[in-house]
Amino acid sequence: MKAFMTLVLTLAIVTGMIGCTNTGNTGASSAPTTSVAASPAASPAASPAASSEPKPVSELEEELEDTASDVESAVKPTMSTDFNKIGAHSASQVKWGPGVQRDPDTNRTADAEGLQDTYGKYGVYFIAPKDCGKFYLTFDEGYENGYTPQILDTLKEKGASAVFFVTLPFVKSEPELVQRMIDEGHIVGNHTNHHWNPTQKTLAEAKSDISDLHDYMLEHFDYEMHLYRPPEGAFSEQTLAMVQQMGYTTVLWSFAYSDWDPNNQVGEEEALARTTKYIHEGAIYLLHAVSRDNATILGQLIDKIRDQGLEISKFDLPYVPAK
Repeated sequence: MKAFMTLVLTLAIVTGMIGCTNTGNTGASSAPTTSVAASPAASPAASPAASSEPKPVSELEEELEDTASDVESAVKPTMSTDFNKIGAHSASQVKWGPGVQRDPDTNRTADAEGLQDTYGKYGVYFIAPKDCGKFYLTFDEGYENGYTPQILDTLKEKGASAVFFVTLPFVKSEPELVQRMIDEGHIVGNHTNHHWNPTQKTLAEAKSDISDLHDYMLEHFDYEMHLYRPPEGAFSEQTLAMVQQMGYTTVLWSFAYSDWDPNNQVGEEEALARTTKYIHEGAIYLLHAVSRDNATILGQLIDKIRDQGLEISKFDLPYVPAK
């Protein structure tokens, strides 16, 4: 965040300096492309073309403050929603799962690709784009079952990054683990307060379930969450649009398996066989951190992923703003 802010502010300063020293140049010039809207002060209409006087320092400072404000609003969750606009979308829950149908050439899961094509406009990811060369590990954390430290140890040993989608009860009961996730460079994602199926609640309730955890993390960890995973993977067009308006990116998955019941584990050998069978470029894997099998096989899984030439990446897919 700070690096991005610094870059944008530096560009703004350089642009202002060029405008002061080259006021006689009326020809077209190229500028870096950015997703951040230019502030009114930086627009051509706001700068008199005929003026040859350099701008006062105080005026440039005001413009930089405006630019900084624009940047902050563009890269931080706004947490605002327009329920009337959202109401135009379907409220029906979309039934889905990662499926077992795979492209024989890429091994990518067909259901995830179809869902990405249909719902990607809402800023949701089921699978990353083809030819990205990357693989994303994510863990759901509803409660601590004693395996998260081992998972973090393996990730640190392997130099791999992951997203941990946590609930508010987990955060309150395991603050040291949450801080460790942050300190070791992982992303902490929003898995809500109550773990409600958002499609079975009012939009206001579903929003509050997200914002309760968001606000707690900001207050107690000075950490701004920006990734969201709906409980049960349940969503509708309305809930996707709501989360997008809040400034969040929804992250679902292209592969998961039955690993969430601690009393019904498939065994290490079978767990490794299942997880390695579906390795694919652009994968978003969902693993539950309560699973003994996952904690045990994680190092081997990471090695298998890298053996296929894929980078286990920190989640870096671009945010898709609401239109």
